[in-house]
Amino acid sequence: MTSPTSSTSLSLTTGQIWTRARGLLLALAILLTAGIVMAALTSGDRHGRLDPRSADRYGSRATAELLKNSGVSISVVTTLDEATAATGPDTTLLVTDPNLLTPHQQWLLHDTTALSGGRTVHLGAGPPSVGILAPGVRTSTPAPVSARSPRCSLPAADRAGTVDIGGERYVTDSPDADGCYLIDGAPALLRIPATGTDTHTDAGDTVLLGSPDLLYNDRLDQQGNASLALQLLGSRPHLVWYLPSLSDASASEGSGDNSGDGGDSGFLDLIPSGWLWGTFQLFLAAVLAAVWRARRLGPLVTERLPVAVRASESTEGRARLYRKANARDHAASALRSAARDRLASLLGVPAAEAHSPESLIPAVASQLADTGQDPRTLLFGPAPADDAALVRLADQLDALEREVRTS
Repeated sequence: MTSPTSSTSLSLTTGQIWTRARGLLLALAILLTAGIVMAALTSGDRHGRLDPRSADRYGSRATAELLKNSGVSISVVTTLDEATAATGPDTTLLVTDPNLLTPHQQWLLHDTTALSGGRTVHLGAGPPSVGILAPGVRTSTPAPVSARSPRCSLPAADRAGTVDIGGERYVTDSPDADGCYLIDGAPALLRIPATGTDTHTDAGDTVLLGSPDLLYNDRLDQQGNASLALQLLGSRPHLVWYLPSLSDASASEGSGDNSGDGGDSGFLDLIPSGWLWGTFQLFLAAVLAAVWRARRLGPLVTERLPVAVRASESTEGRARLYRKANARDHAASALRSAARDRLASLLGVPAAEAHSPESLIPAVASQLADTGQDPRTLLFGPAPADDAALVRLADQLDALEREVRTS
């Protein structure tokens, strides 16, 4: 006796399942192993762009070591609360990516540093941030980074000489501001003294640096990059190295005020642009995969099945599809068509006229006793209204065919 759970001819064996899945499992294992190896090899020295702990080409470990050797203590912070709490007259605050801050964070940072009496250095502050962090300053078209001479009277720039600089260019109407490394008349380095202080003193000030390239490990030993970095970041005994983070809790505060963006932020505004671009790439990849899998290489061709399938299995399978699709009309049409073909063969009606009521119905009616059955309704009637009517139709067609056979 066959068990209810026994496999059919279409079931996959354990060996077939393993054969189909082993390629994918091997690829996943290789990918996982490669990820672990790469993470282990790079976990020691790589921390990120402009990170003072990073020894890769875009890190700033060389700058940090140079400052430490000059007696400057360095604190690395990743939240706005830590950065503002550490400000003071003996402190330089370095903001590595001010454009990453929300308008609310930018206002808090500006209000705190304006009263601290220390120095604040912003790297690459562009249109999203410069209007708040340095009121009265606007940006011009960015320029490529290259070796440029200072052409200004700021002592730090004059002593450093030529440095690698470019990026954002700044424009201000303030007569006290120092603009250096001019590119088409707009400086890539702008020093703005605090209100009421002398232009060339080290009292509280804000320094805008158009590009951070001179702080990278692979550029620090070129031109006068090291000299300018030491003078801008080492003018005070303590340096707070602020690496803005998207996980900072303060980024979600103040979303409803009008201090920065003039209104509430929508859901998409809170998603970093990189995530949106990555989602689009995944969607595009899914579409391409669907097109690839659904491609047609030509007209359909018939081929022999790899195994013999019993007629009863095919019938049951088609019946299940009809039932799942609730297609009683198609099921009834299939039953009536097969019955008409068999009846035409029994009654000698040509196959070409088997589905013509004018030819088939008279031949069938001549073989029936006066039972009240209407062969036209049975063979050419409307679709059943429900499953019970479909079952009755099948039984009535069987009864009609038996009566014709035995007449």
